Amino acid sequence: MPELLTRRNTVLEALNGRRREIHRLWLQKGLDRKLTQAIFDAAKTRGIPIQTADKTKLSQMAQDSSHQGVVLEVGPYPYADVDEMLALAAARGEKSFLLLLDLLHGPQNIGALLRTAEICGVHGVILQDRRAPDITPAVAEYAVGATEHLLIAQVVNLVHTMKQLQEKGVWLIGLDMADDAQTLGDLDLNLPLGLVVGHEGQGLRRLVGETCDVILRLPMRGHVESLNAAVAGSIALYAAWAARGYEGSQSESKS
Repeated sequence: MPELLTRRNTVLEALNGRRREIHRLWLQKGLDRKLTQAIFDAAKTRGIPIQTADKTKLSQMAQDSSHQGVVLEVGPYPYADVDEMLALAAARGEKSFLLLLDLLHGPQNIGALLRTAEICGVHGVILQDRRAPDITPAVAEYAVGATEHLLIAQVVNLVHTMKQLQEKGVWLIGLDMADDAQTLGDLDLNLPLGLVVGHEGQGLRRLVGETCDVILRLPMRGHVESLNAAVAGSIALYAAWAARGYEGSQSESKS
């Protein structure tokens, strides 16, 4: 049974990402061709079958009326492994830059964080497959297609994987509000790095937190007690990228 991706940006990134098996593209009849021309062209280039249907049929297929006139039939999400991520860092001549999610839930939170991770150039994202959500079409939609360009791995035991990364020289920095946590700005993030973000409500699990080399907290001056996990993780990702001089940025490639 194929999965269905909807919304124009997500579908276009899936076509351009060239990671998934793609079966068929559906376009809404009567829709302004300018809105879907890039998608049509990408599908044609890849030799993907294209069919048309009215909005009602596409809504029934997707079980959602906000499909924006496009539905893409795809195979399951192609998970990577951690060694691929480290190899990508080496191939780019960069220090490892990884994101680890400790049972973070909610497609909107995960999708938003994956979108930031892809923009900041992380080499991979690691999830624990037990009790953690898969990369579903909903996650891909909230990530605006960033999932289609990322290496994402599911591991059986996150703590075990963290220890393996440490043996390979990766520093693990966990986000938490612990009293003894170091504050952003007092820590050098320009190092082989794995940023660990925990559950929205519970934070990092005890063993995960104890395995981290450093616990990091974001400074705050307002009245609320904490940031949303995806927001906090995004800030930390940008801080780590800034510490690397925004390596690989579009402005850098043009200079």
